[in-house]
Amino acid sequence: MAAPAVRPGATLAVTSAATALALMTYTAPMVTLAGTAAELHTPLSAQAWLLNGTPLGLAAVLLVAGSLADDHGRRRVFVWGTLALALTTLLGGLATTTLAFTLARVAQGASSAALLASSLGLLVHAFPTPHGRLRATGVWGAFVSAGIAVSPPLSGALPDWRLVYGVLGAATLVVAALAPRVLTESRSPRGGRPDLLGAATFGAATVALIAALTLGRDGWLRAPVGLLLVAAIALLAVFAAVERRTATPMIDLALLRRPDFLASSLGGLVTGLAVIGLFSFLPTVLQRTLGLSPMDTAWLFLLWSGLSFVVALQARRLAGRVPPRAQLALGFALHAAGALALLGAVDAGSWQRMLPGFVVSGIGSGLLNAALPLLAVESVPAARAAMGSGAQQTLRYVGSCAGVALTIALVTGTGGGLARGADLAMVVSAVLAALGAVLVGVTHRKNGARVA
Repeated sequence: MAAPAVRPGATLAVTSAATALALMTYTAPMVTLAGTAAELHTPLSAQAWLLNGTPLGLAAVLLVAGSLADDHGRRRVFVWGTLALALTTLLGGLATTTLAFTLARVAQGASSAALLASSLGLLVHAFPTPHGRLRATGVWGAFVSAGIAVSPPLSGALPDWRLVYGVLGAATLVVAALAPRVLTESRSPRGGRPDLLGAATFGAATVALIAALTLGRDGWLRAPVGLLLVAAIALLAVFAAVERRTATPMIDLALLRRPDFLASSLGGLVTGLAVIGLFSFLPTVLQRTLGLSPMDTAWLFLLWSGLSFVVALQARRLAGRVPPRAQLALGFALHAAGALALLGAVDAGSWQRMLPGFVVSGIGSGLLNAALPLLAVESVPAARAAMGSGAQQTLRYVGSCAGVALTIALVTGTGGGLARGADLAMVVSAVLAALGAVLVGVTHRKNGARVA
């Protein structure tokens, strides 16, 4: 029997829509954090968990999901992940305690990991040519920005934060119902047993690391933080040993010797640390200091995220002249300049002073969102595209958890007020982005080294 025909356009539409919904769910608390925390009676010390629940689930599961998708079916993992995201999002809207909401957010992240990692594998299968892959990953990256752009206005426009999760859950159910009808199954089975020990050790290491980073804002010298960091390091060492010995590793550690894979991984990590970390908590800062409403904040941040969407959609036109690694370096440099342009605006009580910084950083973010997915799939063999996507995005969301925790610690822990803390967070974000530009810029493709 002939294999079912691949429908590239439909595949791109469904995977992009699911990706946008996953990012909308991820960023939903950005402008509703104050109201959600008040209704759930969440103390300030625990509010980082309301933001970090989803990236915790993402970081812990992305690498596992990418490997499972390549070996056991990308469409299967995508469909189940999309359905699970719909259900966990609806449950999040019903939560009545901080713990229940945080657990729902973690489950949303794990579900999002399945659909995000498998979606790029589906696109590589549907668009086998370099030109088609460039177009598809560019559109997919733009929808990452689109999800971030649409979520704040939607969250700010609806009268209740619970309704936001109801709308997002229902929309995701629709995509989950459509996916089996339009997607074609693809896989690249390697044979052998699933890497269960690798999955367990990496997942546990990620949870321990992110828990330590989130708890660290209340004091890095406390015993629980130290124990969690030690546990994370030990588990990562065990994971590396397991991956070297197993016949079917979740990730081939030899890929770290490929400059493009290393640039992709570093790019994901620094994007989370410098960009996502700052812009996840900045809306809350503006609401508390400038008295902006959730809707006012949403429109302001739409300038940043909307520009990111437009730039990511058009960035593929640069690919022939500016390689992805150069786009990453430029994107980080622009974010650094934008973050520095925001300095003093909170203390001056002027949201208008923030506009130039939002514009420059938005352009930089668009370049990052366009270059990262293309570099992730082109830096690994085509048969392991979902794994490559999972590896890059894992580091992106580990970085975002650390970035959110760091930003909240800087903003609320300086002793000089939120305005001074916000300026410090902006400077740190700019320094991290500038460092990312340098690190990505100095990587180079070895002579003759090409992806198989």
